[in-house]
Amino acid sequence: MNISVPRRVTAVAALAALALAGLTGTSASAGPAAAAAAPDIPLANVKQHLTDLQSIATANGGNRAHGRTGYKASIDFVKAKLDAAGYTTTLQTFTSSGATGYNLIADWPGGDPNQVLMAGAHLDSVSSGAGINDNGSGSAAVLETALAVARSGYQPSKHLRFGWWGAEELGLVGSKYYVSQLPTTERAKLSGYLNFDMIGSPNPGYFVYDDDPTIETTFKNYFAGLGVPTEIETEGDGRSDHASFKNVGIPVGGLFTGASRVKTSAQVSKWGGTATAFDRCYHSSCDTTSNINDTALDRNSDAIAHAIWTLSGASTPPTGTVFENTADVSVPDNGAAVTSTVNVTGIAGNAPATLKVDVNIVHTYRGDLVVDLVAPDGSVYSLSNRSGGSADNIVQTFTVNASSEVANGAWKLRVQDKASADTGYINSFKLTFP
Repeated sequence: MNISVPRRVTAVAALAALALAGLTGTSASAGPAAAAAAPDIPLANVKQHLTDLQSIATANGGNRAHGRTGYKASIDFVKAKLDAAGYTTTLQTFTSSGATGYNLIADWPGGDPNQVLMAGAHLDSVSSGAGINDNGSGSAAVLETALAVARSGYQPSKHLRFGWWGAEELGLVGSKYYVSQLPTTERAKLSGYLNFDMIGSPNPGYFVYDDDPTIETTFKNYFAGLGVPTEIETEGDGRSDHASFKNVGIPVGGLFTGASRVKTSAQVSKWGGTATAFDRCYHSSCDTTSNINDTALDRNSDAIAHAIWTLSGASTPPTGTVFENTADVSVPDNGAAVTSTVNVTGIAGNAPATLKVDVNIVHTYRGDLVVDLVAPDGSVYSLSNRSGGSADNIVQTFTVNASSEVANGAWKLRVQDKASADTGYINSFKLTFP
């Protein structure tokens, strides 16, 4: 990550942006194709890539900086892995500070060429060290996710592209060059760019970019499912390669675990660790393979795969008949209960003993929420009763034995905020009848 002054965005503003992004309208029919589940990204594989990058640095003067032999060796290492996996790779050259720089672009065959989802990370280090957290961590996780795409034979609806950028530490030079060389028609095809810069900090936080609401929600939902609270990323805002894409109107998002800023006592309570820098070795010679938190690296690597699979679409059809309401319903702070309704029709007899209830509630503190499923006859099934502690959002599939209920009729998701100081909304509510 390079060093320039970030802007600040409040969590309240981010939540408002999410609210504006919600879909509206009610559907009572079989849903669209469901996204295939992302595979687990093996932590051991990601760490092996980091070991290899460390070895490259050690053999090349201790760093992998722009214009140095260690950087070119790093690019060649990643390219060889992708070529062997069946990617179409392109090595893009540029000049910065009198030296040749390199970007590596890898395209996975297939998908709609007019809808491109891209993920990337900068591969260069500063000259003072090997740059294993900054940014071997993001580079290795993106590489392993790309290899997981190949291993699984994944064929998404969108075209997948991955990038590794040079000379980020000199001012986002490589990614700026890539974007500047894209014709306007090609820029328009990019449905989103996901950036991963420092995702294994030794004293980690869990930060999500608050740029594109859909991408932001995808990451926050993933961590909510793990019970891991997140915060809006501010320390690195505008300081990494996503800025190159954002500045030309391409939707962006990403993850970050912190750099030189000191973790607050509140963040220590939330995430553990100590009230010291998120990465005490930021831009230093001690940024080696010993400067990585395995848990953070593992969670973020899996989150990358989740976002790639979720945002790229898939061809897996849904099982059963789906009834869904995607209209946003605001949940008053410490106020009255609100409901989202789906009207079930055309289902013979009673509801099943394995009724699937998909809940997506965007909220800043799930421990305030009481969530119930209300059957057409008024029977109440408790889904969540102020559980989850300090985590935000409830994004979960519940299984309800509703076999005593007539299937057809108005089913309601009822949500009430029972304490003050937190806000949110029902994003969607879905029933699936097998």
